[in-house]
Amino acid sequence: MQGLLAQRVVIVTGAGSGIGRAAAEVMAREGAIVIASDLKLASAEETAQHISASGGRAIAIGTDVSKLDELDALHDFTIKEFGRLDGAFNNAGIPGPGAALADHDEAAFDTLVAINLKAVWYGMKRQIELMLPRGGGAIVNTASVGGIVGKPGLSVYCATKHAVIGLTKTAALEYGSRGVRVNAVCPGVIRTPMVDMVIAAQPDTASEWDKLQPIGRMGTSEEIGEAVAWLMSPRASLVHGHALVADGGLTVA
Repeated sequence: MQGLLAQRVVIVTGAGSGIGRAAAEVMAREGAIVIASDLKLASAEETAQHISASGGRAIAIGTDVSKLDELDALHDFTIKEFGRLDGAFNNAGIPGPGAALADHDEAAFDTLVAINLKAVWYGMKRQIELMLPRGGGAIVNTASVGGIVGKPGLSVYCATKHAVIGLTKTAALEYGSRGVRVNAVCPGVIRTPMVDMVIAAQPDTASEWDKLQPIGRMGTSEEIGEAVAWLMSPRASLVHGHALVADGGLTVA
């Protein structure tokens, strides 16, 4: 039986670890051909190796999403190798420093906007340009529960994630009738390698973060990966312009 994404060519940014790696692996398991992109090429190669070892297809490429010429190279590479682009998961992002709004400095602001917002906008721009001549495709952007609610100490991060949802909804309106389906995923507190590093230094953090979500635990990268694969697939054909919250009930508590 074919998977949800059989033979679809899909770009994943931030594929070297965490949600990006999990989503790449789930989509490959569902039959996608994955272009695993990450700032750290070695990490992207690890993801591609995991996929290949499990019988899937993946190619790794190093990309600094804050540099538009490298985003161009990523999309040009995909077309050169496969002749088409069917889906994209614009996932690469950073949390930035924990600082109150008045204490946030301009350099950190610019970096957050470049990676979390401008790169998503430019990635979508290129992806839509490549998808339209073929009659469409599917795009999923990583937002956050920080794109739904505010969080003290993360004002600029939250602003970028609110903006990603705005881009998602507007692009859906502009291109839905031409076959490009655009959605976002909004993870809650997810047990990623970055979170593991914090817990290693502050062991009590784990139990505190488990309590943040009404289900009594943090989510897993694989759970977000499953949501992304579904949003990317024809099974979600009527889901368009939607910010799918996957947070164990955090935002409704």
